[in-house]
Amino acid sequence: MDDLQQLFNRYRKYILYLLAIFVLGWGFSSYQSIFMGLILGTSISFFNLWMMVRRMDKFGEAVLAGRKMRSLGTLSRMAAAILAVFIAMQYPETFNLISVIIGLMTSYLVIVIDALISILFRKDKQREER
Repeated sequence: MDDLQQLFNRYRKYILYLLAIFVLGWGFSSYQSIFMGLILGTSISFFNLWMMVRRMDKFGEAVLAGRKMRSLGTLSRMAAAILAVFIAMQYPETFNLISVIIGLMTSYLVIVIDALISILFRKDKQREER
């Protein structure tokens, strides 16, 4: 499970950089509701990623110990996303709903982009070795 922790640490770094950019955008642009939506959605997305990694660690331990595990927490991650959308709908002047939804997908985008980059670097290393 060390690989999972290394991946999570890398994803955390990328997401925190994005959150810093969103905070700067909120502070220095006139699109404050859009950036607040991105901040809210990305924060919930990061929380969901953290919960999933934690549950995967417990799942790995349960498999090694021969125990069963109930679930990986899908319901709680969905509830967090619904909460973010509910907050955006309650305060439309503060949070842009579309930005919240885009922010909720941020961790998945970070995972896909990181995987593509690692595949590209792996192919480059294989070419250099030949």
